[in-house]
Amino acid sequence: MPQPRTTRRSRPTAKDGPSPDLTDASRGVRLQRVLAMCGVASRRACEAIIEAGHVSVNGHVVTHLPVWVDPQQDRIDVDGQRVRVDKDGSRTPKRIVIMVNKPRNVVSTNRDELGRTRVIDLVDARERLFPVGRLDADSTGLILLTNDGQLANRLTHPSFGVAKTYRVRVRGRLDEDDVTRLRNGLMLTQRRARGSQPVRRAAMSEVRVLSRARDKRMGEFTSLVVTLREGQNREIRRLLARLNFKVRRLERIAIGALQLKGLARGQWRRLSASEIRALQRATRAS
Repeated sequence: MPQPRTTRRSRPTAKDGPSPDLTDASRGVRLQRVLAMCGVASRRACEAIIEAGHVSVNGHVVTHLPVWVDPQQDRIDVDGQRVRVDKDGSRTPKRIVIMVNKPRNVVSTNRDELGRTRVIDLVDARERLFPVGRLDADSTGLILLTNDGQLANRLTHPSFGVAKTYRVRVRGRLDEDDVTRLRNGLMLTQRRARGSQPVRRAAMSEVRVLSRARDKRMGEFTSLVVTLREGQNREIRRLLARLNFKVRRLERIAIGALQLKGLARGQWRRLSASEIRALQRATRAS
């Protein structure tokens, strides 16, 4: 297994002189679309990358949208590295999807101001990849990296309802009434940086208790398998907290029919063409 990559990328630096007129729609294509087509990230994620100041066009940092570029004439850099565009400016590079068995205390973002280990640091790949969805730092298991923004969007957007399956251990005894409440759904507050905090119902589409046991260290605990099809931020932990259960372990073990098998914690492998097709079928069948 290749050794983890640890190279960190620097942010672009603005050049002196007048900024090019990037607000002219006649120049060509929206900047975020070009980045998404080149596999930088999904289009929505590319917008956030631009607004955070990570993208420059012809040496000038861009932080406001909309912006239009000519993919054949303009030089586009992300974190100081040039984005390579196909001759017609419309095709994405060869699709790459990598499975990673994420350890604890590794973050599923490509930009971490605290300097923590990122999922991308575990992978030795030359392609520009980004995580498909999120696993919080305390969670482990299956996470995908890809250069295909459309596939990433379909796997994560709630409207496609792709199943994500998790193995969970909680402190305490989860009884059948608790299982029923989790299936029926509970109201969770939507966390926003500003303004109101509306509530929204969240539910586990499947809940199966594996075992109930007791040990000297944890006391009584319950192990279960749960499936989500419309995940919210830290949804499993928050739903169980509503029922006064603390999650001790949380591991994602499947996305659609793709299961986490044959990889030790921290290891990774590229998906085969048939596995990628299975993921695509999951987004169409959901």
